[in-house]
Amino acid sequence: MDKLVIEGGVPLQGEVRIAGAKNATLPLMAAALLAEGKTIVKNAPDLFDVLTMGRVIERLGADVQRHDHTMEIDATSLDNFEAPYELVKTMRASVYVLGALLGRCGKARVSLPGGCAWGPRPIDIHLKGIQALGAEIDLDHGYIVADAPKLKGTRFFLDFPSVGATINILLAAVKAEGETVLENVAREPEVTNLVRVLNKMGAKIEGEKTSTLRITGVDGLNPVTCSVIPDRIEAGTYLAAAGLTAGDVLLLGAEPEHLTMVLAKAAEAGIKITVTTEGIRVESDGNLRSVDVETAIYPGFATDMQAQWITLMTGAHGVSLITDIIYPDRFTHVPELMRLGARISMKDNVARVHGPSQLRGAQVMSTDLRASASLVIAALAASGRTDISRIYHLDRGYERLEEKFSQLGARIKREHE
Repeated sequence: MDKLVIEGGVPLQGEVRIAGAKNATLPLMAAALLAEGKTIVKNAPDLFDVLTMGRVIERLGADVQRHDHTMEIDATSLDNFEAPYELVKTMRASVYVLGALLGRCGKARVSLPGGCAWGPRPIDIHLKGIQALGAEIDLDHGYIVADAPKLKGTRFFLDFPSVGATINILLAAVKAEGETVLENVAREPEVTNLVRVLNKMGAKIEGEKTSTLRITGVDGLNPVTCSVIPDRIEAGTYLAAAGLTAGDVLLLGAEPEHLTMVLAKAAEAGIKITVTTEGIRVESDGNLRSVDVETAIYPGFATDMQAQWITLMTGAHGVSLITDIIYPDRFTHVPELMRLGARISMKDNVARVHGPSQLRGAQVMSTDLRASASLVIAALAASGRTDISRIYHLDRGYERLEEKFSQLGARIKREHE
């Protein structure tokens, strides 16, 4: 098992290329199963979760080839309907093949998903939406068994605008007979990216960027060449790191439209934000102001940026309150940040950060993907050496993280524990 060793205290300087979004890549990979032939996905990040998804769809009979950041997925010979436990347990998003298999084949057997071990994140909305399309669903020894010789259009209201449920139901609905209206859907950029690609494949979906999607079913879809949008959470992570280390960093390829709330809060905290033709420039003198945030569904402040924002606020003057109403128990990073010297108190789903803190290196442990990122940010700003263990979480969502930070001047290296 690997760990990161970081000697902090160096302001980050330079430019960093923002990778394609993992959370946009995985739905596109599932969508490729809907069409016979070769779908080409460009700007796909080199991440463990993407590798896992590739293994899942290969198990279903598709051929997956990777050339640098381009993936070729040929789903012509799909001949299996089971996504097994040993793969699906490692990554929740692999459950997207459920909707795709039903749309393409009319049946599926998919293990209940796994992923980061925090919070109850059931897939009941996924299953309700797919049942509304006419699928019969049973649970059999930890597997979702779905059967629908012919899906039929319906009107379905999501109890919560879940990104995963929106994607899964959409993948099933594009080939359903008649019209499907999905209300209260997620509006995240990753959903919009999927809608655009599906329409390019021949689907008929209206309502892009809105909370209502209207889908007219089609008989078949065609393989296409498409591209993954930049990772807004990776961009936000480097923004927070530059802010806390008093850095000056250009986020190449970052999309400001996807980061409206984060950029607004960063500016409020005293970080200079400049949108350029190349991306977003982040400049900080280290004199940060405390800013409260409350997570919300998009376009609000993303829960995936909550941990990084808490870390940023450890360097701010005053008291900031960070409230997570999306995942109220997503605060496992707080005790680890306190080991580094952060002054944080918790009450229910609210973190109270007292700043500025004098962060000092220590041995800490990653608990999930975004918690891991928050520890890296803190370690980059801390005096002395920090050892971060269990960094396999980072490899799920950040491409070449230590290399990219090294390019910005950070003293960071990976070692085997």
